Amino acid sequence: MSSNLFSLDGKTAIVTGALGLIGREHCTALYEAGASIVVADLDAAGCGVFAESIGERAFGIGLNVADRDSVLSARDEILERFGTIDILVNNAAINDMFESPKAASEQSKFENYPLEIWQKSLDVNLTGVFLCSQIFGTVMAENGNGSIINVASTYGITAPDQSLYIKEDGTQSFFKPPAYSVTKGGVIMFTKFLASYWGNKGVRVNTLSPGGVKNGQDDFFISKYSAKTQLGRMADKSDYKGAVVFLASDASSYMTGANLVVDGGWTAW
Repeated sequence: MSSNLFSLDGKTAIVTGALGLIGREHCTALYEAGASIVVADLDAAGCGVFAESIGERAFGIGLNVADRDSVLSARDEILERFGTIDILVNNAAINDMFESPKAASEQSKFENYPLEIWQKSLDVNLTGVFLCSQIFGTVMAENGNGSIINVASTYGITAPDQSLYIKEDGTQSFFKPPAYSVTKGGVIMFTKFLASYWGNKGVRVNTLSPGGVKNGQDDFFISKYSAKTQLGRMADKSDYKGAVVFLASDASSYMTGANLVVDGGWTAW
């Protein structure tokens, strides 16, 4: 098989949520495959610093995915600089954070879950994917070619296992809230809609559903999560680099409307 299938030479790729844990890995993976990278996140200065660290084909830009004017402005700036948009990785998302352990214990319970947190998750995790796909993806559709990669989660496929958050002493200080699962499930369905809608325009739309990434969690959580995973471990942040290049490149040229699950076997039991 020719390695040219995975080449992104001459392509321009946008990664939203680019300063996040796996967003940075998506950027470097696509850059290493030959693409010019638009590092897009809320922190414009941080995006610029990170883009500079990647290389000369990387460009940082401030972007609020839930704000239509922000996305339109980013589109215009990207087209002025690169002339085209070929790849979009819709990676930006909110994973609920609470102001204190005590607040998390109470607010993460479904019975108490704040409406404002629910709404903010919908705005970023779903509306953000919609807006970026509509505005950046329309450029692809007009050009007759492109790849959109929507990042979901195993929790968009299966319900959260709340027992993972029970400590050794039997207490539970956190519950995985509803908004993350609901929005990620919506991302998977949106992918299918858009793949069907733009299939005749040469735009492929697929989902990447990653499993949990090891990132300083409590030892008891890492142990429990690993025991439920067929490969016996949580993901390393770099474990998704090959998948995102595959979905962006001609190696997946006959793939659209699909959900590529990369979870160490979590959902295969």
